[in-house]
Amino acid sequence: MTAATQRFSQRLPRQIPAVLTLGLVSQVVQVMLLRELLMVFHGNEFAIGVILACWMLWVGAGSRLGAIVAERAKRPVMLATWNTVAVLLLLPVTLILIRGLRGFFDVLPGAYLSVVDMALACLLVMAPVCLALGAQFVLLARIWRECVHATDTIGADKTYASEAGGNIAGGVLFSFVFVHYLNAFETAMLAGVLMLAAALWLIRGANAESSQLSKTPIRVLFTLLIATGASFLFLERVDDWAYRLQWRLFAPEHQLIETHQSEHGTIFVVQRGDQYSFYQSGHLVFTTAEPGAHEAALEEQDAAIFAHFALVQHEDPREILLIGGGLRGMIREMAFHPIERIDYIELDEVLTQAAAPYVPRATLEALADPRARLLHTDGRLFVKTTEQTYDMIVVDIPDPATAVLNRYYTKEFFREAKARLNPGGVLVLGVTSMADLRGLAVTNRNATIYHTLKTAFSRVLPAGGRFLYYFASDDPGQISPDPDELRARYMERGVESEGFSPWQFEMLLEDSQLRRINWTIRNHGRTPGAHLQRPETGPLFPDSIAEQEQAEEELPPPNERFFINSDFRPIGYYHTLMFWNVLTRADHTEAFLWLMRVQAWWILPVAGVLLAGALALRFTGAQTGTRPDAHLAVLFAVFTTGLSTMAIQIAVLFSFQSVYGFIYEMVGLITALFMVGLASGAWLSQRYIRRKANMNLLAVVQLLIALYAVFIAGALPVSAAVDNPNHVFVLFSILTIAAGLLNGAGFPISAACSMQLNRRPEKATGLVYGAELFGGCLGGALASAVIAPVLGIPACALFAAVANAAAFGIIVIARR
Repeated sequence: MTAATQRFSQRLPRQIPAVLTLGLVSQVVQVMLLRELLMVFHGNEFAIGVILACWMLWVGAGSRLGAIVAERAKRPVMLATWNTVAVLLLLPVTLILIRGLRGFFDVLPGAYLSVVDMALACLLVMAPVCLALGAQFVLLARIWRECVHATDTIGADKTYASEAGGNIAGGVLFSFVFVHYLNAFETAMLAGVLMLAAALWLIRGANAESSQLSKTPIRVLFTLLIATGASFLFLERVDDWAYRLQWRLFAPEHQLIETHQSEHGTIFVVQRGDQYSFYQSGHLVFTTAEPGAHEAALEEQDAAIFAHFALVQHEDPREILLIGGGLRGMIREMAFHPIERIDYIELDEVLTQAAAPYVPRATLEALADPRARLLHTDGRLFVKTTEQTYDMIVVDIPDPATAVLNRYYTKEFFREAKARLNPGGVLVLGVTSMADLRGLAVTNRNATIYHTLKTAFSRVLPAGGRFLYYFASDDPGQISPDPDELRARYMERGVESEGFSPWQFEMLLEDSQLRRINWTIRNHGRTPGAHLQRPETGPLFPDSIAEQEQAEEELPPPNERFFINSDFRPIGYYHTLMFWNVLTRADHTEAFLWLMRVQAWWILPVAGVLLAGALALRFTGAQTGTRPDAHLAVLFAVFTTGLSTMAIQIAVLFSFQSVYGFIYEMVGLITALFMVGLASGAWLSQRYIRRKANMNLLAVVQLLIALYAVFIAGALPVSAAVDNPNHVFVLFSILTIAAGLLNGAGFPISAACSMQLNRRPEKATGLVYGAELFGGCLGGALASAVIAPVLGIPACALFAAVANAAAFGIIVIARR
């Protein structure tokens, strides 16, 4: 090494770049794989917990494996170096496996993967990379311990805090740089390059201290760095090939035309014949005819029906707010009516730009109409904050198959929309349905939307068949089930559309079907077990709509838990998942039904059994002179810390999404904020607590987490009242950082307590780090897949509170 390099090395210890880079790469890889898997799983947040759970499970297993290896290794620097090479080689392979995932399952083109498929897929493809990253943590902790000549867990403490610092950098870089300028393979290879460079610095520093190490690893690393740099010339083509592989498996009859990266998700333009479809994050956004089409073709028929059926439900609509649907022809059809203004909300500007060359010219002309105003913003946030009012609000977005989309079907949104309607205003939305409404899942979902609308509007009319429209207003004279009245309104306006005939009102409002659908939807969901029972068979000749509306006043109220959809209990999202599972993979319906039987109090007997077990171990230890109760207390405290902080994070993420908007582009930044708290907590604990091997301190941390979880459960619903998006972001940032602070503060204390019990620093490091990740695995899976959609988002925090209260009790039993 040169003299200048030696002086710099003295200022920068050789292990720090490797630890910081491990944190940075881990964060970038986690978010990158999360985004890639969400595309395969159709953007379903149900999968977020599954993905994070599998990540933590394998990283935790890797830390345990790393502890075994690190204890026996004579040259941990060499092991860490070759492990870095393994990460570099595994990353592109993992991306290819993810994009080809559907080929490993017996699933029809276009069908959703089941929850079991999701879990199995994540377990298989994420295992190699996660095992390597988990093992790297323990190896670097030993290297740090040896660098400072310590015999305790100080190396683990410093590695934990420094890795969190790298996590912060990774989250920020991914959110603001990588996602905008690099594709997934370029991001993966750049992450590998950074790890290689850090490994090179690590091994050169080790060579400077020991003449026993070979120069060969340095030559290998330099060769790999050059080869990886050269690979950037081909990575764009590799990325394109992998996307085409993904689309051949998902929709073999479609041809992938273009791919666009957006902060809101990857956009795909695919073609089949003269039809173009636009997907974002695996979800179909809309379909349109070829650019040369002047008139509404087959693909625009649904948009034409929706637009005209909606606008005639108001006697004189002048000012319209349209959320979604404009690019598929809704604005073009609405413009045939004598309206004065259409405000059209489209979330993603990149989607609009990508669609422009492919939509019909008539659609582009409608967007250029002086009455139309295109706004690229979150529709929910716009409705909440705008001062403008409208005669009609028309919501034309996909079904609530994700938590993001479910935000437009909740009682909070319906009340916000009502506040933006002029007197006599009408809200219109629609969902995919089934003509006979005999299925439990579809009836649950449709009845939930109806009952939720009724919490905001005095009159709601469902109508349709395979696509169900909902019209809601407080003015009884506006919406009408009478096709003659609607046809008269249509013709009085002089509307002439090639895509719609006024005689279609007879088909849309066929009397017997309209009465039957209304009877089923209005009556379903009013008994305690309705969500588990097929809808009742109605009368052979149901009453008229007017008679049903009058009779409804005497019916019992709907079961609020399962038939009122809200931001903080998104049960409509859960019913929709069950409905799409029935349509595509009917083999897991019983699992959905079983999950809806889950009760919040079930956790209490589990906590009681754990406390009883701790008492039994305390008695056994007193008889044998051992301390099994203390071992249980430490590991369970670490486990519940991981479980609770992940459950709280899921609650905060879902709440932030409901209040603020789309979290897809914010996942990296939000995780970085959590790591800010975690790094700060670990540093404060390591810096200011002199005697960390203290069970009393560990008990205090568990109690503080339990109390904070209770606070979170009460604070999240209150946050919905905050209107300013900047204030919302600051609020959720503070909540996220505080959760990380408590998590980070507990790690050095837990590691020291574990070390005091087993006297082996690497084993203590692996046990504590692994137990925390295993806890996070369980917490993430339960919170996102069960607790949030079925019991409600605040229940995630209460679940965390009970878990940490139990950990506090076990420590109190075990402490001497």
